[in-house]
Amino acid sequence: MKEKRISFGQGKGSIAHNNREFVADNVDVFRTPDNITFVCQPIGEAYDQLFAESTERYNAKQRRNDRKVHGSYYEHLFGVKPCNTVRTAADKRKSFYEDVVQIGKKEDSGYGTEDFQLVADCLKEYMEGFQNRNPNFYVFNAVLHMDEATPHLHIDYIPVGHYKRGQDVQNGIAQALKEMGYGEGKMAIAKWRAAEVEVLNKICLEHGIKPLEPEKARGTLEIPEYKEKRRQADELAEQNAQVEAELSEKQAKSEKLDKEIEKKLAQVKVILNYIPDYEKEFKIEDDCKQLCDELGGLLDGKLSIMRNKDSIVAKVQKLCQLVKKVNDNAHKSGNTIYSLHEKLDATLKECDDVRQRLKRTSGECSELRRDNSALQAQVDELTEFVSLLKRYEPQKYAEVRQTQEYIHTQREQEVQQQFTTRKKKSWGLE
Repeated sequence: MKEKRISFGQGKGSIAHNNREFVADNVDVFRTPDNITFVCQPIGEAYDQLFAESTERYNAKQRRNDRKVHGSYYEHLFGVKPCNTVRTAADKRKSFYEDVVQIGKKEDSGYGTEDFQLVADCLKEYMEGFQNRNPNFYVFNAVLHMDEATPHLHIDYIPVGHYKRGQDVQNGIAQALKEMGYGEGKMAIAKWRAAEVEVLNKICLEHGIKPLEPEKARGTLEIPEYKEKRRQADELAEQNAQVEAELSEKQAKSEKLDKEIEKKLAQVKVILNYIPDYEKEFKIEDDCKQLCDELGGLLDGKLSIMRNKDSIVAKVQKLCQLVKKVNDNAHKSGNTIYSLHEKLDATLKECDDVRQRLKRTSGECSELRRDNSALQAQVDELTEFVSLLKRYEPQKYAEVRQTQEYIHTQREQEVQQQFTTRKKKSWGLE
């Protein structure tokens, strides 16, 4: 099953652009006749249809002239004649809202791909049920654009709420969401979007598309700023790759050191467990055995060794004194504990060196992980900018990509030329 990412975000709300009253650079005018217009009603007419009767009822109840709505309801809220761009009232109400819905991206669903018409059919089916699902969102303009890089919907609607105080029918998105069953507060719009995305997901699945999580709207980004951010993102990505390589190398070294420590500890345990059968004067053998048992407990694990280093050294020194006494009594004959202690001392020194190297390596790994996390966060942020440009400025994005590919080609040619020159010199041709 094909996987595609769904985009469901808030649009700028330009009716003139949606209805192609002017043509932007990213529009293919030869494909404009393929656009599908579901609704195209002037916003002033829509406001009169929705609120005129309510305004009359409200004015009829008012005894004071200064409390009446003068002119149209639209002019009363926004102070201007009805227009095709979003207006915001003093109480933050907007003249209309727009949602832009898209399935897939230019690379997998754009014009010229095999799924171009498939995603358009899914969007058409989604739009045909939108008004029935959302009775309090009056859709006055809705267009499926087929003449840009990827098919997408522009849905423009006016939220309609019913009130007991003031005018009984008003523009009110909070009340509209509440009446449609999405509750109150900041999460109401999020719940509504989630429900709409779920509807779109089901439609996609029925058409053989596995929908991925929708992308979030992230505002706008100017092209010069994008280019700079893209350059920074490339640099950070390169640095991130270097950090990853260094981190992998440090981790490999750390694992190697762990194995060395385990090997040395095994040698220490072998030495400590060796207790020759010497004469038991002054209970030396018992004391040696007790010290060996205590050291065996302290040497059980790298963490224990690091925590009890001083105690281990003290016990080894004491063991050394006992061994020396045994060695003197045995007249330094044969393979005595004293000779084994020399090996133990050398091995402990090696363990200490390995632990120091491991400590330094662990610190470097931790620092690299922190640097890597910071770089990854910056890369994620800049990747969001790239996605935004691809969505809202696909033409500019294509131009930037073309320029980037040209620069990459030039660099490859320069590298090839340098390689050829070095080869000629090695052959004595230059």
